[in-house]
Amino acid sequence: MNILNPKTILKDSFFITLYVTTKNYDIIIVGDDKMNYEAAKQYFEKFLSSNFDVNDEKICHKINHTYNVVENAKYLCECLKLDEINTELAMIIALLHDIGRFDQAKEMKTFREDITNFDHATLGVKLLFEQGEIKNYVDDESYYPIIKKAIENHSKYILDENGMTNIEILHCKIIRDADKIDSFRAKTVDDIYTMANITEDDIENSKVTEKVYNTFKEHKTILSKDRQTGLDIWVSYIAFIFGLEFKESYELINKNDYLNKLFNRFEYKTDKSTMEELKKCAFDYLNNKLNQ
Repeated sequence: MNILNPKTILKDSFFITLYVTTKNYDIIIVGDDKMNYEAAKQYFEKFLSSNFDVNDEKICHKINHTYNVVENAKYLCECLKLDEINTELAMIIALLHDIGRFDQAKEMKTFREDITNFDHATLGVKLLFEQGEIKNYVDDESYYPIIKKAIENHSKYILDENGMTNIEILHCKIIRDADKIDSFRAKTVDDIYTMANITEDDIENSKVTEKVYNTFKEHKTILSKDRQTGLDIWVSYIAFIFGLEFKESYELINKNDYLNKLFNRFEYKTDKSTMEELKKCAFDYLNNKLNQ
């Protein structure tokens, strides 16, 4: 095995030995308690049913998203050949990553943070770590820094790795990819107004603005504040293709034909040529990543 960066970290009551290789991560964690995803899931379901209308369309959407993200995280862990504890940890992070979204849906009636100034990741961290909700999901406090870092960074525009341990970086990358992968799935099938408070007409009868167009062509994800039209918003979701970390994520996007499904979901009545150009740009980027 070609070991590039062996590193041993002592943190509280457990040791993490991290070997970063050219193709996979071999991580051994010895802690006081193992992760228990199924127990965490049971409490999560009680938390939801006690505090929210689980039949509400937005709540249902977010519940479905959560469990799909869990499956994506599990898939990535299997691809990366992570051990059982890291896999369970990644799944629990995925289970909790959007816990702040449920209050957002209940109180704001939208997931659009550019119009509500509501940061769901910050709220989730506050609920879990300031109000102590995390204790209902994970007993061993040694894991809390990893979980907190992953949740507070899962939706940030750029992952700032400064000051993070390798294990924190790894779990941040897993949840960020798992989340984006399901965003692709959801955008192909779910109601657009439920997800983004825009209509099909808003997308089909608007244009891509210059800043969003240029950012996309530069292979970058798009800041919410830069979106001016319905089509800008739609293009920003497709631009998640530029924010993935693992080749396995690109392979899953390709396997499910998500790019084609997203580009073909709507009829672009006022900016068809631009969308055709962006489609080629996205596929060129995807194919390049698949061939690396």
